[in-house]
Formats: sequence, C-alpha cells, structure tokens
Amino acid sequence: MNRTACLSRFSDTWGKDAAILGLRLFAAYEFWEAGIEKWNGQNWFADIQSAFPFPFNLFSAGFNWTAATGIELVAPLLLLFGLFGRAGALMLMALTAVAWAAVHSGNGYNVCDNGYKMALIYLVALLPLVLQGMGRFSLDYLLFGRRNKAV
Repeated sequence: MNRTACLSRFSDTWGKDAAILGLRLFAAYEFWEAGIEKWNGQNWFADIQSAFPFPFNLFSAGFNWTAATGIELVAPLLLLFGLFGRAGALMLMALTAVAWAAVHSGNGYNVCDNGYKMALIYLVALLPLVLQGMGRFSLDYLLFGRRNKAV
C-alpha cells in the first residue's frame, strides 16, 4: 500500500474518529463551563426576555434559565460519553441559535463586543457531530455499532 493510500485510509477511519472526539471534547467543555456558570450565578434572562425568539419569548425567564442550565449540563455529558450525542449536539445548536438571537446578534462579530463569533464557532463545531455522529470512540458505537456502513 502506498503512502497516499495509507494516509487516506487513516483519514477515513481513525483520523476522522479522532477529529470527532476532539470536537466532542471541545464542545462538551465549553458548554459544561457555561452551565456551571449559570448554576452558580444569578438569572439575568429577565433583562433580555423580550429579545428571545419565538416561542422562547412566551416562556418565563425562570423557565428559560432553568432549561438553558439543564441543557448546558446534560448535553455536554452526552457528548463526552458519545451516548445519544447527536441529540445532545442538536440541543446545543438550538440553545446557541437562541443565544445568538437574544444576546449576540446586535453586537456585531467581535468577541470583545459580546458579538456572535463564538456562537458561530460553536455551531460550526457542532454541525459535524450532528451529521457524522459520535465516531468509534463513543458509547453509541460500542452499544449500537455502525448502522449505516458505507458500501
């Protein structure tokens, strides 16, 4: 087997799974940290409740705070262990989209201005997890195997 074929095979198997694991760990850490911050902090959602997109603007600030905190504490564990991780990544994408609309959209792109740059980075990092799954270094793979094997 030549070197190019060997690298291509690695990229299609272990390399892809290592990259997915890296994305899972990055996203899990980032969102877990945000969840812990909310858990230990004060609810500031009342200040931005009117900026929440429909249907989240119909719920109370307390409900939205509790839901966001719960998602930011549970979904990272799903990503960390790779168990039902696609569902966890989708929940985090929805949460990030709401945060983008309610908090970051009017502040431009720059992180220093509380802009939407980090929200965009999180959405881009979560997208492969939704589309590709958790990879072979996951409980999903261990418990359920590869359902959609490439031909």
